[in-house]
Amino acid sequence: MRNNLGVKTYIYPEPVLIIATYDEDNNVDVMNAAWGGICGEDTISICIDASHKTTSNLKKNKALTVSMGIREYVKECDYVGIVSQNVHKDKMAKVNFTYTKSEFVNAPVINELPLTLECQVLSYDDETEIMIGKIINVSADNTIMSDGHIDLDKFHPIVFDPCNHVYRELGDVVGKAFNEGLKLK
Repeated sequence: MRNNLGVKTYIYPEPVLIIATYDEDNNVDVMNAAWGGICGEDTISICIDASHKTTSNLKKNKALTVSMGIREYVKECDYVGIVSQNVHKDKMAKVNFTYTKSEFVNAPVINELPLTLECQVLSYDDETEIMIGKIINVSADNTIMSDGHIDLDKFHPIVFDPCNHVYRELGDVVGKAFNEGLKLK
């Protein structure tokens, strides 16, 4: 038997996206967003409330970086989602994140988060609050790489469980993509 739950944001997994921008004084602003994902070969879509400082920053600079939250920094990733840069100007100092200016867009790369999409803002819709970004570069720290690829045995991205309000880590391999279905042919 199925249960009708009504309209909910229950899609799994929901990535924990850590967005970084520069403000009008070139200070780094970081926030946590869960409603986003890949929407094309070189584009990402994220729903970001218009009231966020990050929103005004990305509209002004036309750039942002998007990193995956990781197990090792779950406390810091949660903090940047519950504290507003509009109120707490010292968010970066509180979490002890360091950054490097992206070589590709006018936005900071958070050094502690090993996978980052460096994006140019293509659009922000004030009505739907959806930002579309073009991925200009993806940078990955050597610590999460094996044989030139990201290795999920070394990289521990977290996801948001919207039903239970917890963060989870991705799990075990359950099959080989583009292979398991061949067994049914």
